[in-house]
Amino acid sequence: MTGDVVVNLADGVYRLSAPLELTPQDSGRNGFKVVYQAAPGARPLLSGGRAVTGWQLFDAGRNLYRAPVPAGTQSRQFYVDGIRAVRARSELNPPGFDKNDSGFAAADPVYASWPNPTDLEIVTRRDWKHMRCPVESITPRGSGSQINAVNPCWANTGVPSRPDDLYPYSGSGKVGIDKVSWLENALPLLDQPGEWYLDRSAGYVYYMPRAGEDLASADTELAVAESLVEMTGTPGHLDVVNDDDARASYTGSWTVSAQRAFGDVGDDVHSTSADGDAVEFSFTGTGIDVLGERSSDLGDIDVYVDGQFDRTVSAQGAERRLAQQVVYSRTGLAKGPHTVRLVKKSGQSMVIDGFSVVPEVIEPVHDIALRGITFGYATWLQPSGPEGYADNQAGVVWVGTRGQVARIPGAVRVTRGQRIEISQSEFGRIGGTAVEFGNGTQDSKLVGNRITDISGAGVSVGEFDDHWLTDPNRQTARITVSDNYISDVGREFEDVAGVSVGYTRNASVEHNEISRTPYSGISLGWGWGWDSPYNDKNGRHGTNYAQNNRIVGNYVHDVMKVLADGAPVYTLGGQGDGSVRSVLSGNVLSKGGSKDPRSKGIYHDEGSSWWDTYGNVVSQTGEFWTHEWTSSIHDITIHANFTDDGRKENNGTNVTITEDNTLVTDGAWPQGAKDVVAAAGVRAPYRGTVLPANQLVNDGEVGPLLTPAAISYTGGWSVERQRELGDLNGDIHSTSTDGDSASITFTGTGVQVLGERNSDQGRLSVTLDGAAADAVDTNAPTLVAQAVVYEVSGLPYGQHSVKLTKAGGSVATLDGFRLDRSINEDDPAIGYSGSWATYANRGHGDFNDDVRATTENGASVTVPFIGTRIDVRTATNSDQGQVDVYIDGRLRKTVDTYAPTRSAQQSVFTADLPDGYHTLRLVKKSGQYLVVDRFTIR
Repeated sequence: MTGDVVVNLADGVYRLSAPLELTPQDSGRNGFKVVYQAAPGARPLLSGGRAVTGWQLFDAGRNLYRAPVPAGTQSRQFYVDGIRAVRARSELNPPGFDKNDSGFAAADPVYASWPNPTDLEIVTRRDWKHMRCPVESITPRGSGSQINAVNPCWANTGVPSRPDDLYPYSGSGKVGIDKVSWLENALPLLDQPGEWYLDRSAGYVYYMPRAGEDLASADTELAVAESLVEMTGTPGHLDVVNDDDARASYTGSWTVSAQRAFGDVGDDVHSTSADGDAVEFSFTGTGIDVLGERSSDLGDIDVYVDGQFDRTVSAQGAERRLAQQVVYSRTGLAKGPHTVRLVKKSGQSMVIDGFSVVPEVIEPVHDIALRGITFGYATWLQPSGPEGYADNQAGVVWVGTRGQVARIPGAVRVTRGQRIEISQSEFGRIGGTAVEFGNGTQDSKLVGNRITDISGAGVSVGEFDDHWLTDPNRQTARITVSDNYISDVGREFEDVAGVSVGYTRNASVEHNEISRTPYSGISLGWGWGWDSPYNDKNGRHGTNYAQNNRIVGNYVHDVMKVLADGAPVYTLGGQGDGSVRSVLSGNVLSKGGSKDPRSKGIYHDEGSSWWDTYGNVVSQTGEFWTHEWTSSIHDITIHANFTDDGRKENNGTNVTITEDNTLVTDGAWPQGAKDVVAAAGVRAPYRGTVLPANQLVNDGEVGPLLTPAAISYTGGWSVERQRELGDLNGDIHSTSTDGDSASITFTGTGVQVLGERNSDQGRLSVTLDGAAADAVDTNAPTLVAQAVVYEVSGLPYGQHSVKLTKAGGSVATLDGFRLDRSINEDDPAIGYSGSWATYANRGHGDFNDDVRATTENGASVTVPFIGTRIDVRTATNSDQGQVDVYIDGRLRKTVDTYAPTRSAQQSVFTADLPDGYHTLRLVKKSGQYLVVDRFTIR
């Protein structure tokens, strides 16, 4: 290759029944990339969806419709005009269920008569876990029903008798299903608008429409493909087999020792004390790792490959015994059958714990870029099968026999990749995780993407069971996740984080905005206290290869909205040997609307080590602003941070929380904190393309002001926190003195002011741009949090001010505001199809003094946005005609932009929508010109 090979994808929907598979043979060469990108002005969608048509009224009394799909169709997600439907479910925490050995005994006999009982799922929320088990059968039981769960899911959601056997995959064992939070996916449960059910065997989708939905014209999509793009190098995942594997042959006086409490693979080892004793392992592949242990009583081992002496290795180590250690590694063999033979040469004993075969030649997929592409409508079907969703933590699940872990796969998946780039793309309506970098991927990046409406995590980096690897060529390393907007993940699997990182070296999670997550915002690390010298888990102790990772400059807020025991930033497990520290710096962290009063700000959990944690702004924590609760957490320095909550806990070893951390009172953040705030979050040039069109700005905002606005108070206002009443970011300003005022200055076209309505509140007088406006009354019989107490829109674009003054009632409150945002027609997020030209300096009063126009019927413009309203503003004139307007793929209206004379910045279409991700598309239908000027979004 002498240059990049570029594949331009035209506008449109590309429906995939199988993923786009890219291998080493599809990779770039000579330092150049193969680039798959949106054509200029296009926004191609790679879709795993199947359009559902032929809707018929099925039950008029319930307003229930159904449509046919091929029998045997599998899916877990269904969308109507791009909006995720809810799988039919019961009430929350239904009564009358008692756990037993195989499932739950239900007091109600009706369950035994339900059709398709194997479609039903038992769902449990508990602490930091979210678990799902499908049902195997439902039978009568006395006067009630017995609901039997499938295996191995049911066994894997139970608590083993010796949970420490699972180390380092789970530090505290498996917290299991002990209650029914809700039942899901049965036709008798379909009783609410927006719910759906798939009858897999008969081949029907059932749906109860929401108000205003017309299934005759709606775009209804069933997610059916599990993967959209797979970039796959070799080898794939590297598994470890136990020392008792049938391919291992032991000669001499070997003994088997089990339950030694050292953390052995399979909780056992083979050992011998006789020099000359040997083990031979036969395998087919290109390499082998032999796992033993390291300790002061071990010695040298002679190693032979295919009968030829290779070298002598040593298993000698420090006084404390280390389990699951690679004592011999060999790669680069010709693919085929081989043997490795290890002979004890010296030392008190020799220990064999396991073997890992490298099955293929190490050949990464490499130098590929995906740019400007939309990915959607993928599913993930494992939870519907016998494995279910047996949650361990953070989207890592138990599968198969005890001790095996897996994770939610990505719709775009990179395995054994190098120099892979995914940038400026959209991920939404995904049934698993959006993007996955795994199995030794290196030197790759995810930058400038928008990731919303995801069942699993936003992005997953690294593996969670390859702690034992010592070969740097096979370790996950140097992955960058930066300048992405990640929101509304965990829509189906609530235990996930926005960014989830396992074992990796030199990874960087930087300058992302992460919000609206059910659990933590960023979760980095694994293994609990496995490599901590202060681990108290019965001596179970080994090593991992994680070190020199960075969490820098992120804005993480409005997290921990469902589950417990997490934080905006959560770390776990060791970070190397202290030769280099991992860094947690410059982040702005706020739990915001968390429902967990125990959520932390910075949470260095078990085994976390060698972190330099400094220069962060931490606000609105539920319990502690920093939390190091046990001795296995060690060698961390926490300094020069800013917080408005002085509570902290430090029971770690060699964990130093210095005196230069600043406690802020009454919202008086010092300039140093403001500098951190200003620099955090998504940076230019991505800020204008990936962030929502408007942001909620808190009354005492500590996050980046992503819109140009300011707020000031006069009088005796005070800040109330942790009221647990639904306040924006968990706080609110209030005053009891008439005449006290709050002023908001902003640049834009409109604003919504949020406060509280309640029986103790009254009138607020309002001035707009210095002139009196209509007063508002905030009195209400019951409390309403985050209520819109005043709004104005349609103002000329520019700087405006709103002043609210208390004029009655016992209390006045201010909780925040939401700005309308106008984006110009040249915004890089906007896509154009057809022939368009830009006209500037026309002197007609155009927004930003320019417009874009086309004379081609059928030419279109597409605007992606997150919000609740969009207003199309453009010129009208006698040479313009009709325009078809589509919202989320559905034709909403044909508007006429004809006028006898020219007028600039006229509103030709406005739509109010549910809060979320949407697309607007304008298609020229008639007239000489279609002119585009600006779009105002709320």
